[in-house]
Amino acid sequence: MSTVPIPRRRFHRLALAALPGLLALLGGCSSESNDPVVVSVVGDRDDFAKPLQHLPDPGAKLILEATAQGLVAFDASGDILPALAQRWIVEDDGRSYIFRLRRAFWANGARVTAPDVARMLMARIESLRRFDPDGPLDAVQAVIPMTGEVIEIRLAAPRPHILQMLAQPQMAILSRDGGTGPYRRKIWGKAVILTPVDRLSGGDEPEDTPVPAWQTRVVRSERAALAIIRFRERQAALVLGGRLADLPLLVPAGIDRDAVRADPVQGLLGLAVTGRGRLLDDDGVRAAINMAIDRSQIPALLPIGGWATSNRIVPDQLDLGRPPTEPEWAALSLDGRRGRASAAVAIWRDQHGDPPPLRIALPQGPGATLLFGLLRRDLGAIGLAVRRVPLTSDADLRLIDEVAAYDSALWYLGRVGCARKIHCSNEADAQLQAASLASSAEERTARIAEAEALMVAHNGYIPLGAPIRWSLVSKRLNGFLPSPRARHPLNHLFRRTN
Repeated sequence: MSTVPIPRRRFHRLALAALPGLLALLGGCSSESNDPVVVSVVGDRDDFAKPLQHLPDPGAKLILEATAQGLVAFDASGDILPALAQRWIVEDDGRSYIFRLRRAFWANGARVTAPDVARMLMARIESLRRFDPDGPLDAVQAVIPMTGEVIEIRLAAPRPHILQMLAQPQMAILSRDGGTGPYRRKIWGKAVILTPVDRLSGGDEPEDTPVPAWQTRVVRSERAALAIIRFRERQAALVLGGRLADLPLLVPAGIDRDAVRADPVQGLLGLAVTGRGRLLDDDGVRAAINMAIDRSQIPALLPIGGWATSNRIVPDQLDLGRPPTEPEWAALSLDGRRGRASAAVAIWRDQHGDPPPLRIALPQGPGATLLFGLLRRDLGAIGLAVRRVPLTSDADLRLIDEVAAYDSALWYLGRVGCARKIHCSNEADAQLQAASLASSAEERTARIAEAEALMVAHNGYIPLGAPIRWSLVSKRLNGFLPSPRARHPLNHLFRRTN
């Protein structure tokens, strides 16, 4: 049995209070150390209004993390922390997780109870299993309220990454009126005001104790260009949610390089084959697309250091039991790859005529435009025309740009597998299902490894590298850390006092 002891702390529940002068603050950001921290997150306002529907957008993740806790959470360094659960124990060789809930309240003032949490959590698990059927939640049999403050998650088999999954924003416990904090939110114009629900208290403060302004967050979800300019003009202390698509905006905006922070994340950045028909159903054509792209040219398009390309689906060994599979053409020169790719497209043309243009769905932004230019050149070199379409459109190739939710090959394989409507290998899918039913850890590892090799050979996903996540951080701000999960809890941030 393992335990995670959490020292007792006294927390004081705060009511959401109006802030003096807040309306004036929304037009700018003073440099005084006792002012609220003003944050811009790249996205749009719907990320805040309907966060569950807009995951994994950065704004949706941020607002869920700020207002609705799960049982556990990630800190900025990627470690698991208590959240709605104050402590937990693991029993029955990893088949039982027992969580003791902390004292918490819903937005309407009602006490959070174990039966409520168990019911909501099981409903969320059942919903998420449709999109990640072979991930850590696959073995959950039941979520059981043991007392008014204790719940148990029963598993059919051990799943070592289940706490990482429970720390995801989509695992937040939400009632109809919202979550349990650490903040309550209030709409104020185009911004959201986040006021802390609980504050560490060294004494018996009355319920109506005013919230210090520096503990409050003023958050906007807005286009990257506007967020960058707001930061440059000192109207925001922090910009979150930067991705590849908007990275080139930093140079013409004149942002100080010291203000740019890159997160050391792992995940998927690449093109999923989502189209069907004779062209993309051809194994040789999918392989040709993968071979033709000159990944070595991508870093030159992006003003950020330390980023590396990849031609592998899974970046590291993780739980494969062996190094990740390289594509069979990995040792060829670029000329050799393109020669083989051109030959495959020529065979298809001889049999079916000129191939239709490939529709490539990309986000808006100059980084995505530069990437499209590279793809158009490289695929054109082997005889494939392309056209760009929005992410909301039907497409033949669609950019996936996501940080891994948990440290398992299953996340990578599941994210580009049959459940996500991506051109997939039925044989690989069968191996993933067999892994879920495996009777031993050794068999599970072998099944996962077999599925990974089949998916690499199928070429239903064309990897480019790791996701890019960047932030802009003011020198006036303390508490920001580069995060391997791209998670930056707002309640860990403070203004400098000097």
